[in-house]
Amino acid sequence: MYIASPDPVNVTGSPTPYRIMTSTFSALDYAIFIGYAILILGVGLWVSRDKKGHQKNAEDYFLASKSLPWWAVGASLIAANISAEQFIGMSGSGFKIGLAIASYEWMAALTLIIVGKYFLPIFIEKGLYTIPEFVEQRYSTNLKTILAVFWISLYVFVNLASVLYLGSLALETIMGIPMKYGVMGLGLFAAAYSLYGGLSAVSWTDVIQVIFLVMGGLVTTYLALDAVSGGGGMWAGFQTIYEAAPDKFAMILDKGHPEYMNLPGIGVLVGGMWVANIYYWGFNQYIIQRTLAAKSLKESQRGILFAAGLKLILPLIVVIPGIAAYVMTQDAAVMAGLGEAAANKPPTGANPDFAYPWLLQFLPSGLKGLAFAALTAAIVSSLASMLNSTSTIFTMDIYKPYINPTADDRATVRMGRISATVALVIACIMAPLLGGIDQAFQFIQEYTGVVSPGILAVFILGLFWKKTTNKGAIIGALVSIPIALYFKVAPKGWSESALFVELPFLDQMGLTTLLTIAVIAFVSLTEGEGAVGSDDPKGIVLTKSTFKTDPLYNIGAFAVLTILAVLYAFFWG
Repeated sequence: MYIASPDPVNVTGSPTPYRIMTSTFSALDYAIFIGYAILILGVGLWVSRDKKGHQKNAEDYFLASKSLPWWAVGASLIAANISAEQFIGMSGSGFKIGLAIASYEWMAALTLIIVGKYFLPIFIEKGLYTIPEFVEQRYSTNLKTILAVFWISLYVFVNLASVLYLGSLALETIMGIPMKYGVMGLGLFAAAYSLYGGLSAVSWTDVIQVIFLVMGGLVTTYLALDAVSGGGGMWAGFQTIYEAAPDKFAMILDKGHPEYMNLPGIGVLVGGMWVANIYYWGFNQYIIQRTLAAKSLKESQRGILFAAGLKLILPLIVVIPGIAAYVMTQDAAVMAGLGEAAANKPPTGANPDFAYPWLLQFLPSGLKGLAFAALTAAIVSSLASMLNSTSTIFTMDIYKPYINPTADDRATVRMGRISATVALVIACIMAPLLGGIDQAFQFIQEYTGVVSPGILAVFILGLFWKKTTNKGAIIGALVSIPIALYFKVAPKGWSESALFVELPFLDQMGLTTLLTIAVIAFVSLTEGEGAVGSDDPKGIVLTKSTFKTDPLYNIGAFAVLTILAVLYAFFWG
């Protein structure tokens, strides 16, 4: 699923998971959750206050005054990325597929290292507020406007709506809160501090959100593994699930695996997952905006490195619980030892997304509230991030250039708040409608995957190939859509013909990107008389010093790469 991130959600495509009514929440659980909510709102409003004698300007509101330290940048990146689709969807994928789904997290760690070294120096040197601004500087205002409208539509109708839907579905599953109230509650919670304070409020509260997210997730993992091992602890639980379901620990699936079309073997490492990851982490406004708000390039890169380190441990929080739930529900002896809690075992054939909510019943009083706070933190932080980025693109790329070019800082900040409010209202209306679409999640995944290869090709060539022209970029972006549809949609009865081939979705994305790059290169080289071999006037001049990174970043990047190599070598297949 490429809803808010390149992490797949609900691989079964079923819109409604098995329902667990966790009515066993104690007063302590509610107190912990309410305390979390008060803490987030309090901190968000406190950091949002106007300093004496200072009126918020655009840089304050949209880039947190460019004051974020590395640890706030890294924490905010993870908080913006992780939402209900990881806690619920990836645990469900862990239940059905196994550890192979962790490639979405571990490959992201490597992608972050690449973004920090090769993309950030260019973006920060250009003083960007938004990703569409880069398009204007490198190509043209027309292409910038086209992509700005596209991104606003994507954020409102796909990202915001789907996170609200998935988040409220999780609340309905776990707490029995009706969908409409869950949507309104989550939306109001995120809006309460993010609309007033802007990116500063979002980023600083994200630091707290990540603490809850990691703590709550680790507690759930520990207790799940402890339960599956009959009280033997975390390490004994690992050994138990590894021995009971060794097939769930294969990172590279073979062609005979039923989920091969979702995770196509070695193609995961060399194919379309790179498209999803680089598009998401490198050119996604609500992700890259945090890095643009850092104190300096060095702080930004160290924040990226911190986020990459957190990505390495996230499968422990969002995938391992799903595998533990699989082993528990398949092992009669384990279920017998769980006593009354096992009585709520889901029926055979239930959606795998039941896994995480089902595991919450094994948490003792107090820790249920912490785990629920972690889930809510993941949802709300993503919503707040998307709201802020939607308003940033609309205000800086649509409102100021076309509606009110003379807008001062007061008008700009006011429009940022208004546009975020409008986006939230539309998303709240759209969110419940996603439940009425058969295989809604798969539909969203494929929609985003159709357009992301073309955009990625435009950016990659714009950054690193000076001969790329505006005409080549526009034609390439437009042509990428029919190319993607060729791989995805075959006329009825033609799917087995020589004209059409059936490929895993990630492979389709990879091929679409390569073909789009070829189109852009061809048009750019042949455009205009005597254009062959000449550089575009707006081409970016790169030097050896452009990509120079400090020793700490280099050591950290090497450590991340080493850990990834060990993990894939150990869990290869």
